[in-house]
Formats: sequence, structure tokens, C-alpha cells
Amino acid sequence: MPTDGRYDYALREPRLPRPVDTTLAGAAIDLDTRLGMYQRLHELRQFEKRAYDLFLQNLVKGTSHLSLGMEAIATGFGAAMRPDDYTFATYRGHAHALARGMDMGQAMAELLGRENGVLGGKGGSMHLTDVSKGMMGSYAIIGAHLCVANGAAWSAQMRKSGQVAVAFFGDGTTNIGAFHEALNLAAIWKLPVVFVCENNLYMEYTPIDVVTAVGNPAAGRASAYGLEPVLVDGNDPDAVFLAARTALARARAGDGPSLIEAVTYRSGGHSRADPGKYRPEREVSAWAGRDPIPMYHQRLLGLGTPEARLSAIERQVADAVDTATEFAKAGREPGEGSLHTEVYADGGSKWRN
Repeated sequence: MPTDGRYDYALREPRLPRPVDTTLAGAAIDLDTRLGMYQRLHELRQFEKRAYDLFLQNLVKGTSHLSLGMEAIATGFGAAMRPDDYTFATYRGHAHALARGMDMGQAMAELLGRENGVLGGKGGSMHLTDVSKGMMGSYAIIGAHLCVANGAAWSAQMRKSGQVAVAFFGDGTTNIGAFHEALNLAAIWKLPVVFVCENNLYMEYTPIDVVTAVGNPAAGRASAYGLEPVLVDGNDPDAVFLAARTALARARAGDGPSLIEAVTYRSGGHSRADPGKYRPEREVSAWAGRDPIPMYHQRLLGLGTPEARLSAIERQVADAVDTATEFAKAGREPGEGSLHTEVYADGGSKWRN
């Protein structure tokens, strides 16, 4: 890389996906769980496609960061987690919120900044939270939520509740100090927490491999904290589900944290303002061929699921997204009175002391 700060990303060797692991079709996962994951994949995909359409209509407030192409990670973990487990996500958190059961209409209304949103229109796209579903927030400060997840895990450990905290983060977070601090403390205290790196190969606009000393930004560093390196196909719901099930069971048994790196690819840019033109065309095309939804569709067909049943699921999801959209659009914009709610009463900084 040139030392003057310039780098021609067009010269970078494309990172191509691995072939589909066909042996996972025979994994010990019951059909109901798999059909539930198929439905979830479509919910996450269709919800975010609709959110993108609404953004182009200037209805989504602020920017948005979509997980299109990355849905298998939230889907697999959502299927494996207990209802009382904790999820901590980044600003790219729509999929994780929905995977924990957040109401789709309330989520859509929150994106639109409406009063009927899950946070009354105050949180927007980047801060989806629903404590009743174990969705403990989407965090815009890179890496900060890993330390918060440790706190939730410590609480569960002290209460002997059997709950597990799961923190999702991008590959760029692995080069942030909070990542290393959180891993170190979790390992020392054997906290029931699972750290999941959604490695989509780009930390915003920069390829992760040109600024990271190890080939796998998360798994390559696991041994530094006495953890086993776990690298999974983040585009395969079954692979993610099995890895999640193992890590969650380990945490509940008191055996401490796990660090999982799920390799995936976002089909769009970093945010709605990013066309993603810095990525090699060959790389984009190859990963499009590893889209989790068509792959999982074919796997379910191969397992004997009738096409009609899968089509019915897709129609059901499409209807639900339409209903959620109408619910969101019907909501009122928050009134001025809402400015004085959920804030410190004196409006100042005395609470810090």
C-alpha cells in the first residue's frame, strides 16, 4: 500500500465466497426450525427492501444501514436464542431487531419517525430497541456495545438466570480498543456472552484486509484471549444456527464467552448514501451468487419441502410488510411535547456527578 495514504482499490484481489456446504442439508435441525428461518430470511429481506423504497420517497428520517445479503446471521442466531437472552447490535440493526420478534409495523414506523414507532419516533433507523423482546439496542458508537453486553452478561451470571448476551458487530470493530477490552474481561470473568463479528469484508468503504494484520479479523485474534477461533459461513442459516447453538450452550454451562466470525457480504453500500463503487465487479457478482435466500430455498426443496409451501410463506411475508407499511404511514409525527420525555429532568449535566 502506498505510504502517502492513496490506495487503488481496483487493484485489490477480490474476496470470493466459498462454495455452499452441501453436507449441512443433513444437519440435525428439525424442519419446523428451518421453515421458521426461511420465513425470517424473507421478513428481513422484504422489510429492508421496503425501507429502501420509503427512503427514496424521503419518508425514512435520517440515513439507514441495510443488511441486504447478510440476513442469515440474524436469522440463525434469532432461531437459536432463548426469548430472555439479550441482543446488542450496531446501527445496522434492523435485521437483529426483527429476528428477536420486534413488531414489524412498530419497527417501520420508527424508521419513519412516527409516534407509533417502537420508540415513539425518537430512535429512528440507527437505534432500534425493544427490551421486552431482549433487543437491548442498536449502538452508533463503534464497539461501545460490546462492553455493555459484558455488563448484561455479568448481571445474568450473578443472578444465575441462564441468560446469554449476544453482541453483533462489524469487522471494523475488531480494530477498536473496546473490542479487545471486552474480550479480555469476558474471558477473565468467564462471562456468558457471545461476540459475533459480521465480517462483510468492508469497514465502511475500506477493505478490512488492507488495514488488519491477521487474515480473519475476529477468528484470527481469538487465541489471544484463550478462545477457540470459530469461523462460519455467514450466508448459510444452518451453519450460523449450529454455531450459535453451540456457543449459547457453552455460555449457559458456565464455560465462558465465544467469539464467532461469520463471513458474509452486503449487497449494497455502507449506507444509503454509498453506491459501493469501490468494490470489484467480479467480487460483487460472485457474492450475489451466494445469496442466502435462493440457496436456502433450494436446500428446503432438496429436503422434500413442497414449492407451494415455500411460496405461501413468501406471500404471507409480503402481506405482512404491506400491513406494516400502512401502519407506519398512518402514524402521526411526534408533537413538541415529546421533546420533554425520556430526558433528564433538569436538562443539564448534574446527573453525571
